[in-house]
Amino acid sequence: MDPSAYIPPNKSLVLDGVTKRYGSVPAVDQVSFMAEDREFLAIVGPTGCGKTTLLRLIAGLEKLDAGHIFIHGRCVDKEKPSDRRVRMVFQDNALWPHMKVFDKEVFSNLSFSMKIRRQPPQKIEEKANAIAGRLGIEKKLYPRKPDQLSAGQQQMVGIGRAMTIEPTILLLDEPLSNVDPQHRLALRKELKDYHIQIGATTLHVTHNLVEAFSLADRLAIMQEGKIIQIDAPSKIRRSPANQFVSDFLRCFNM
Repeated sequence: MDPSAYIPPNKSLVLDGVTKRYGSVPAVDQVSFMAEDREFLAIVGPTGCGKTTLLRLIAGLEKLDAGHIFIHGRCVDKEKPSDRRVRMVFQDNALWPHMKVFDKEVFSNLSFSMKIRRQPPQKIEEKANAIAGRLGIEKKLYPRKPDQLSAGQQQMVGIGRAMTIEPTILLLDEPLSNVDPQHRLALRKELKDYHIQIGATTLHVTHNLVEAFSLADRLAIMQEGKIIQIDAPSKIRRSPANQFVSDFLRCFNM
């Protein structure tokens, strides 16, 4: 597909032959698909199949070796991550280690994106408090730095940081992996509600198939850098594309 090709207006994200190699090994191998506006797409597959690399390519954190990426009809192959209107929640949180959870006056993990956009302190505080309330981040945690938080608390702050600026594409890389079971169901609902509220297209990488099936409009199953099947969860369960998909779902059913 030519970078100037016409993209249907309802397709917020289009990947065409997207490829990333590390040496001679393709981590992502000629992946092509279209995601619609407001779609929630879950991406699952074995460890090392290329799920996280695919998100990093869309975010602009990795450079393409081949193919093209279009966001709302615009080819973003050469655009910086900050220009793509994409937000990504990392599995390892990637919080600023020297910053508090929140401080409306200075740069902090929850205020950082809003402050660099010169939003007023009152608006920053209102938005941070609203997000913290939704995610269960207690105000007593505000003065703490990441190394003073549990793994689950760090994960919630990482999710909250991504929610402070509303993106057109939201990328979630195992965002609930470190969250305890008690809070996981509630946070799963918050993520889906947030997705609906902002009207974004969301790509959610997870190893938790229950989570994928409960959240996704469509499910993409990857193997060795390729998307083997992409369809509604119910259709994938009824009609797996091949033996790999069938075996993958059988493990889930067990």
